[in-house]
Amino acid sequence: MNDNQDHFNVLRKIDSNPKTTQRQLAKKLGFSLGKLNYCLQSLKDKGLVKIENFKKNPNKINYFYVLTPKGISAKTKLTINFMKRKMKEYDELKDELKERR
Repeated sequence: MNDNQDHFNVLRKIDSNPKTTQRQLAKKLGFSLGKLNYCLQSLKDKGLVKIENFKKNPNKINYFYVLTPKGISAKTKLTINFMKRKMKEYDELKDELKERR
């Protein structure tokens, strides 16, 4: 999987549940914690995600992930590109099946 696909998947999961923990997020995505941290840092460096600390209880610090306006725009573009790729694959498979008949 390439970085764009990974970033797209991370942005989608963050958008659907910003208060998820890194462990939960990594598990849902099938990523190691290291890979998730790498992706989150990259998205943060690009200005697509803001990472904020909040305390759930006095003994534990958690993070809250927020898509920035730039992140929302990037997610939209990645979604459009994903849909275009899938439509192209569908058309190619449909043409392949027609040729076999």
